Amino acid sequence: MAFPTHIVSAGGIVEDGDGNILLVKAHDDGWVYPGGITEVGENLIDGVIREIKEESGIEATVSHLISVVSNTAIHKWYDGVTDVPTKVMFDFVCKATDGALTTSDETSECRWVPKENVLDLITLPGIRMRYEAYLNFNGSVSYMEYVTSSMTEFNVKLQRNV
Repeated sequence: MAFPTHIVSAGGIVEDGDGNILLVKAHDDGWVYPGGITEVGENLIDGVIREIKEESGIEATVSHLISVVSNTAIHKWYDGVTDVPTKVMFDFVCKATDGALTTSDETSECRWVPKENVLDLITLPGIRMRYEAYLNFNGSVSYMEYVTSSMTEFNVKLQRNV
């Protein structure tokens, strides 16, 4: 029996305590909130804290889980050759604790954006949907499944609270 391959990642919607959200401009994806693939032997909370620091210079703590998201499409990576397996993404609300905004190898810009203006900058449908789960958080974790059949096609298959 072959075991399925999943990419596991964690995203952090970082609040500064003044009504702002941390956004980073990724080279390939435009404006997003920090996050990425967890490393071998790394738990989700350590992974999201590491990704936030690496991508923005901001230190943060995790407050609570808001969503679990699966992209169940198999599509080509940016190289046009490599198949990307199913992705499972865990999004957390985080609180900024220290640090100063700085870019990284993965980011060209980072900034604090008023919570209500974040969707003006985010263009990727999957990131927009995940941020909307944050805006609509009611205490229940949102579970979403979507499919991307190309970099521009986006289809929501399931969305519910659990």
